[in-house]
Amino acid sequence: MNPRVLPLNPMVDIHHHLLSGLDDGARDFETSVEMARMAAAEGITHVVCTPHANGEYEFNPAINRQKRDELQAAINAANIPLTLGLGCDFHLSFDNIEAALKDHTPYSINGNGYLLVELPDFGLPKGLTQTYYELRLAHATPILTHPERNQTLQADPKRMEGWLRGGLLVQVTADSVLGKMGKRAELMAHKFLANRWVHFLATDAHSMRGRPPRIREAHEIVARKYGQSYADLICTANPTAVFNGQPLPEQEEPLNLYEDGETKSSWWSRLLGK
Repeated sequence: MNPRVLPLNPMVDIHHHLLSGLDDGARDFETSVEMARMAAAEGITHVVCTPHANGEYEFNPAINRQKRDELQAAINAANIPLTLGLGCDFHLSFDNIEAALKDHTPYSINGNGYLLVELPDFGLPKGLTQTYYELRLAHATPILTHPERNQTLQADPKRMEGWLRGGLLVQVTADSVLGKMGKRAELMAHKFLANRWVHFLATDAHSMRGRPPRIREAHEIVARKYGQSYADLICTANPTAVFNGQPLPEQEEPLNLYEDGETKSSWWSRLLGK
């Protein structure tokens, strides 16, 4: 039996529906506190609270900040070692895109430009490639959330290649790595990990039961299958840089992305927007 692989560094969760009363995440304040407690027990030290920004739920940055501050005070009082940031689960509606192109600050993680972009479960929005390009021109850095769960991409994952060549960042759900989001999502998550196409592992937690804030086991699987350094990169180093609004450290070279003759440096320049 393989020995248990433990994270060498504390982990940062950039996608977490921790705030209550805003969307389909935590049902009440008490659940938020329990989710925070579980996240800390998993080895997570920082969480980005990411309520949905879509047509179904009202997105109000002032209310979000107030709820984040109230929850931070409560978990501090409960001696839960967790620091909360703020972002959103950004849906690609016309109004959202127009607003973010003018000012991404209310939507991006801690206002620093990294923007979690969520696809629908079915299909892809028209003009998606152009939208990514325009967001980059507006000094936002899109992070595509859980593409392994989109059925269109499951059927045709090669669509990802052009976006990745253009520098798009990718977040995969920890539960997908564990097989808890369906077999196709699991297979696609591991294909992306094997190719080093994943830049972040996150919980996308919504509750204590159905979608809890678990990441430790997924980290262990990534460490065993793809290397401890890569597991730490996507669970600690990269999300820490995003939380603090810093450039990402140098990444592992992606595989099966370029034709012969194209180099790592060309990919790295695209990723940094150079």
